[in-house]
Amino acid sequence: MSTKLAGVIGFPVAHSLSPRLHGFWLREHKIDGVFVPLPAKREDFAQIVNSLRKLGFAGLSVTVPHKEAAFAISHELDDAAQIAGAVNLLVFKGERIEGRNTDASGLAASLVEQLGKDALKGKDTVLLGAGGAARACVLALSNLGAKKISILNRNAARAESLARSLDGKISAQLTPAMLSDWGKVAGSAALAINATSAGMSGAPALDIALDALPKSASVCDIVYNPLETPLLKQARARGLRAIDGLGMLMHQAVPAFAAFYGVTPKVMPALRAELEKALA
Repeated sequence: MSTKLAGVIGFPVAHSLSPRLHGFWLREHKIDGVFVPLPAKREDFAQIVNSLRKLGFAGLSVTVPHKEAAFAISHELDDAAQIAGAVNLLVFKGERIEGRNTDASGLAASLVEQLGKDALKGKDTVLLGAGGAARACVLALSNLGAKKISILNRNAARAESLARSLDGKISAQLTPAMLSDWGKVAGSAALAINATSAGMSGAPALDIALDALPKSASVCDIVYNPLETPLLKQARARGLRAIDGLGMLMHQAVPAFAAFYGVTPKVMPALRAELEKALA
Protein backbone atom coordinates (compact mmCIF):
# COMPACT_ATOMS: atom_id res chain seq x y z
CA MET A 1 0.00 0.00 0.00
CA SER A 2 1.41 3.41 -0.91
CA THR A 3 1.75 6.13 1.73
CA LYS A 4 -1.12 8.65 1.70
CA LEU A 5 0.15 12.24 1.49
CA ALA A 6 -1.50 15.44 2.77
CA GLY A 7 -0.45 18.63 4.52
CA VAL A 8 -1.28 22.12 5.71
CA ILE A 9 -0.33 25.11 3.55
CA GLY A 10 0.07 28.63 4.92
CA PHE A 11 2.60 31.37 5.64
CA PRO A 12 3.98 31.16 8.24
CA VAL A 13 2.97 27.57 9.01
CA ALA A 14 5.57 26.25 11.48
CA HIS A 15 3.27 27.14 14.43
CA SER A 16 0.32 25.13 13.05
CA LEU A 17 -1.10 22.40 15.29
CA SER A 18 -2.54 20.54 12.28
CA PRO A 19 0.45 18.16 11.82
CA ARG A 20 0.21 17.19 15.50
CA LEU A 21 -3.57 16.77 15.22
CA HIS A 22 -3.55 14.63 12.05
CA GLY A 23 -0.47 12.76 13.30
CA PHE A 24 -2.42 11.71 16.40
CA TRP A 25 -5.24 10.27 14.27
CA LEU A 26 -2.81 8.59 11.83
CA ARG A 27 -1.21 6.73 14.75
CA GLU A 28 -4.58 5.94 16.34
CA HIS A 29 -5.97 4.41 13.14
CA LYS A 30 -2.61 2.83 12.13
CA ILE A 31 -2.75 4.49 8.71
CA ASP A 32 0.28 4.57 6.42
CA GLY A 33 0.14 8.31 5.86
CA VAL A 34 1.97 11.59 6.45
CA PHE A 35 0.74 15.13 7.08
CA VAL A 36 3.33 17.86 6.57
CA PRO A 37 3.53 21.65 7.14
CA LEU A 38 4.05 23.47 3.81
CA PRO A 39 5.15 27.11 3.91
CA ALA A 40 4.05 29.01 0.78
CA LYS A 41 4.26 32.72 0.01
CA ARG A 42 1.20 34.32 -1.58
CA GLU A 43 2.80 34.62 -5.02
CA ASP A 44 3.80 30.91 -5.04
CA PHE A 45 0.54 29.46 -3.70
CA ALA A 46 -1.20 28.30 -6.92
CA GLN A 47 2.00 26.84 -8.38
CA ILE A 48 2.82 24.90 -5.17
CA VAL A 49 -0.74 23.53 -4.91
CA ASN A 50 -0.60 22.26 -8.49
CA SER A 51 2.82 20.66 -7.94
CA LEU A 52 1.55 18.85 -4.84
CA ARG A 53 -1.53 17.65 -6.73
CA LYS A 54 0.73 16.23 -9.46
CA LEU A 55 2.97 14.61 -6.83
CA GLY A 56 0.02 12.56 -5.63
CA PHE A 57 -1.11 14.45 -2.53
CA ALA A 58 -4.72 13.63 -1.55
CA GLY A 59 -5.34 17.27 -0.62
CA LEU A 60 -4.41 20.15 1.67
CA SER A 61 -5.67 21.96 4.71
CA VAL A 62 -5.42 25.70 4.04
CA THR A 63 -4.63 28.33 6.65
CA VAL A 64 -3.91 32.09 6.57
CA PRO A 65 -3.27 33.92 4.32
CA HIS A 66 -4.44 31.56 1.54
CA LYS A 67 -8.14 30.82 2.16
CA GLU A 68 -9.39 33.30 -0.47
CA ALA A 69 -6.73 32.16 -2.98
CA ALA A 70 -7.79 28.54 -2.38
CA PHE A 71 -11.37 29.61 -3.15
CA ALA A 72 -10.18 31.18 -6.43
CA ILE A 73 -8.30 28.12 -7.72
CA SER A 74 -11.02 25.55 -6.89
CA HIS A 75 -12.92 23.97 -9.78
CA GLU A 76 -15.85 23.04 -7.51
CA LEU A 77 -17.01 24.60 -4.24
CA ASP A 78 -19.29 23.24 -1.53
CA ASP A 79 -22.17 25.41 -0.20
CA ALA A 80 -20.27 26.46 2.92
CA ALA A 81 -17.29 27.65 0.85
CA GLN A 82 -19.56 29.61 -1.49
CA ILE A 83 -21.27 31.36 1.42
CA ALA A 84 -18.02 31.97 3.34
CA GLY A 85 -16.13 33.09 0.23
CA ALA A 86 -13.17 31.11 1.55
CA VAL A 87 -11.77 27.57 1.41
CA ASN A 88 -9.84 25.81 4.19
CA LEU A 89 -9.81 22.35 2.59
CA LEU A 90 -8.63 21.42 -0.90
CA VAL A 91 -9.35 17.87 -2.09
CA PHE A 92 -7.61 16.66 -5.26
CA LYS A 93 -9.69 14.57 -7.66
CA GLY A 94 -7.43 13.81 -10.62
CA GLU A 95 -7.00 17.06 -12.56
CA ARG A 96 -9.70 18.82 -10.57
CA ILE A 97 -9.55 20.64 -7.25
CA GLU A 98 -12.53 20.59 -4.90
CA GLY A 99 -12.74 23.49 -2.41
CA ARG A 100 -14.58 23.07 0.88
CA ASN A 101 -15.08 25.13 4.01
CA THR A 102 -15.14 23.15 7.26
CA ASP A 103 -14.57 26.12 9.60
CA ALA A 104 -18.31 26.75 9.99
CA SER A 105 -19.20 23.11 10.69
CA GLY A 106 -16.16 22.87 13.01
CA LEU A 107 -17.33 25.83 15.09
CA ALA A 108 -20.92 24.55 15.11
CA ALA A 109 -19.78 21.11 16.34
CA SER A 110 -17.67 22.71 19.07
CA LEU A 111 -20.60 24.87 20.24
CA VAL A 112 -22.99 21.89 20.23
CA GLU A 113 -20.45 19.89 22.26
CA GLN A 114 -20.21 22.66 24.87
CA LEU A 115 -23.75 24.08 24.93
CA GLY A 116 -26.08 21.41 23.49
CA LYS A 117 -27.88 21.16 20.15
CA ASP A 118 -30.65 23.72 20.74
CA ALA A 119 -28.87 26.23 23.00
CA LEU A 120 -28.87 29.01 20.37
CA LYS A 121 -32.24 28.29 18.72
CA GLY A 122 -34.19 31.55 18.47
CA LYS A 123 -31.53 33.42 20.50
CA ASP A 124 -29.61 36.67 20.00
CA THR A 125 -25.84 36.41 19.49
CA VAL A 126 -22.98 38.90 19.13
CA LEU A 127 -20.04 38.46 16.77
CA LEU A 128 -16.90 40.55 17.24
CA GLY A 129 -15.05 41.05 13.96
CA ALA A 130 -15.94 41.18 10.27
CA GLY A 131 -13.00 39.47 8.54
CA GLY A 132 -12.76 36.05 6.87
CA ALA A 133 -13.16 34.08 10.11
CA ALA A 134 -16.31 36.04 10.96
CA ARG A 135 -18.06 34.80 7.79
CA ALA A 136 -17.68 31.16 8.89
CA CYS A 137 -18.93 32.14 12.38
CA VAL A 138 -22.07 33.75 10.90
CA LEU A 139 -22.79 30.57 8.95
CA ALA A 140 -22.28 28.38 12.04
CA LEU A 141 -24.54 30.54 14.24
CA SER A 142 -27.26 30.65 11.60
CA ASN A 143 -27.09 26.87 11.11
CA LEU A 144 -27.53 26.43 14.89
CA GLY A 145 -30.75 28.44 14.71
CA ALA A 146 -29.63 31.82 16.08
CA LYS A 147 -32.37 34.39 15.46
CA LYS A 148 -30.16 37.48 15.36
CA ILE A 149 -26.41 38.05 14.91
CA SER A 150 -25.07 41.51 15.76
CA ILE A 151 -21.80 41.96 13.84
CA LEU A 152 -19.59 44.46 15.67
CA ASN A 153 -16.43 45.88 14.13
CA ARG A 154 -14.20 48.90 14.69
CA ASN A 155 -14.80 49.74 11.05
CA ALA A 156 -18.60 49.87 10.64
CA ALA A 157 -18.34 49.74 6.83
CA ARG A 158 -16.71 46.29 7.03
CA ALA A 159 -19.51 44.99 9.27
CA GLU A 160 -22.10 46.41 6.84
CA SER A 161 -20.29 44.87 3.86
CA LEU A 162 -20.22 41.44 5.56
CA ALA A 163 -23.92 41.60 6.43
CA ARG A 164 -24.82 42.72 2.89
CA SER A 165 -22.78 39.94 1.25
CA LEU A 166 -24.58 37.26 3.30
CA ASP A 167 -28.06 38.76 3.00
CA GLY A 168 -30.52 36.14 1.71
CA LYS A 169 -27.96 33.33 2.00
CA ILE A 170 -28.64 32.54 5.66
CA SER A 171 -31.73 32.50 7.87
CA ALA A 172 -30.47 34.59 10.83
CA GLN A 173 -31.09 38.33 10.95
CA LEU A 174 -27.77 40.22 10.60
CA THR A 175 -27.31 43.58 12.32
CA PRO A 176 -24.02 45.39 11.58
CA ALA A 177 -22.77 47.91 14.16
CA MET A 178 -19.70 49.56 15.66
CA LEU A 179 -17.62 47.86 18.36
CA SER A 180 -18.64 50.78 20.57
CA ASP A 181 -22.27 49.55 20.35
CA TRP A 182 -21.33 46.51 22.47
CA GLY A 183 -23.23 47.81 25.52
CA LYS A 184 -26.44 48.17 23.47
CA VAL A 185 -26.51 44.60 22.10
CA ALA A 186 -24.78 42.50 24.77
CA GLY A 187 -27.71 42.59 27.21
CA SER A 188 -29.85 40.15 25.22
CA ALA A 189 -27.05 37.87 23.92
CA ALA A 190 -26.95 34.15 24.66
CA LEU A 191 -23.46 33.96 23.14
CA ALA A 192 -20.65 36.34 22.23
CA ILE A 193 -17.90 35.16 19.83
CA ASN A 194 -14.55 36.80 19.22
CA ALA A 195 -13.59 36.27 15.55
CA THR A 196 -10.75 38.81 15.59
CA SER A 197 -7.05 38.16 16.27
CA ALA A 198 -7.26 40.26 19.46
CA GLY A 199 -5.92 38.27 22.41
CA MET A 200 -3.80 36.01 20.22
CA SER A 201 -0.17 35.52 21.34
CA GLY A 202 1.59 38.83 20.75
CA ALA A 203 -1.63 40.75 19.94
CA PRO A 204 -3.37 43.21 22.30
CA ALA A 205 -6.49 42.00 24.12
CA LEU A 206 -10.03 42.95 23.12
CA ASP A 207 -11.10 45.97 25.12
CA ILE A 208 -14.68 45.14 26.14
CA ALA A 209 -16.35 44.63 29.53
CA LEU A 210 -18.32 41.39 29.77
CA ASP A 211 -20.53 42.61 32.64
CA ALA A 212 -22.95 43.82 29.94
CA LEU A 213 -23.79 40.15 29.16
CA PRO A 214 -26.55 38.21 30.95
CA LYS A 215 -25.35 35.80 33.68
CA SER A 216 -26.53 32.87 31.54
CA ALA A 217 -24.46 33.90 28.48
CA SER A 218 -21.50 32.02 27.03
CA VAL A 219 -18.33 33.50 25.55
CA CYS A 220 -16.39 31.82 22.73
CA ASP A 221 -12.97 32.83 21.40
CA ILE A 222 -11.86 31.19 18.16
CA VAL A 223 -8.23 31.99 19.08
CA TYR A 224 -6.53 28.89 20.54
CA ASN A 225 -3.03 30.22 21.21
CA PRO A 226 -3.05 31.07 24.07
CA LEU A 227 -5.77 28.62 25.11
CA GLU A 228 -7.04 31.03 27.75
CA THR A 229 -7.21 34.46 26.11
CA PRO A 230 -7.77 37.59 28.23
CA LEU A 231 -11.40 37.52 27.02
CA LEU A 232 -11.98 33.97 28.28
CA LYS A 233 -10.18 34.74 31.54
CA GLN A 234 -12.56 37.65 32.06
CA ALA A 235 -15.54 35.41 31.18
CA ARG A 236 -14.54 32.76 33.75
CA ALA A 237 -13.97 35.45 36.41
CA ARG A 238 -17.58 36.59 35.85
CA GLY A 239 -18.94 33.05 36.07
CA LEU A 240 -19.81 32.86 32.36
CA ARG A 241 -19.26 29.69 30.33
CA ALA A 242 -16.01 30.07 28.35
CA ILE A 243 -15.35 28.15 25.12
CA ASP A 244 -11.82 28.16 23.66
CA GLY A 245 -10.81 27.82 20.01
CA LEU A 246 -9.35 24.32 20.28
CA GLY A 247 -12.76 22.66 19.81
CA MET A 248 -13.29 24.42 16.49
CA LEU A 249 -9.76 23.47 15.37
CA MET A 250 -10.28 19.78 16.19
CA HIS A 251 -13.78 19.50 14.71
CA GLN A 252 -12.94 21.33 11.44
CA ALA A 253 -10.16 18.77 10.90
CA VAL A 254 -12.51 15.74 11.02
CA PRO A 255 -13.85 16.04 7.43
CA ALA A 256 -10.34 16.91 6.19
CA PHE A 257 -8.85 13.73 7.67
CA ALA A 258 -11.74 11.70 6.22
CA ALA A 259 -11.11 13.20 2.76
CA PHE A 260 -7.34 12.59 2.91
CA TYR A 261 -7.18 9.16 4.52
CA GLY A 262 -10.64 7.58 4.10
CA VAL A 263 -11.40 7.23 7.83
CA THR A 264 -13.66 9.54 9.87
CA PRO A 265 -11.89 10.15 13.19
CA LYS A 266 -13.41 11.15 16.54
CA VAL A 267 -12.62 14.19 18.67
CA MET A 268 -11.64 12.66 22.02
CA PRO A 269 -10.24 14.03 25.32
CA ALA A 270 -6.89 12.33 24.53
CA LEU A 271 -6.57 14.45 21.37
CA ARG A 272 -7.27 17.66 23.30
CA ALA A 273 -4.67 16.63 25.90
CA GLU A 274 -2.11 16.08 23.12
CA LEU A 275 -2.78 19.53 21.62
CA GLU A 276 -2.78 21.25 25.02
CA LYS A 277 0.65 19.68 25.64
CA ALA A 278 1.86 21.12 22.32
CA LEU A 279 0.55 24.58 23.23
CA ALA A 280 2.19 24.45 26.65
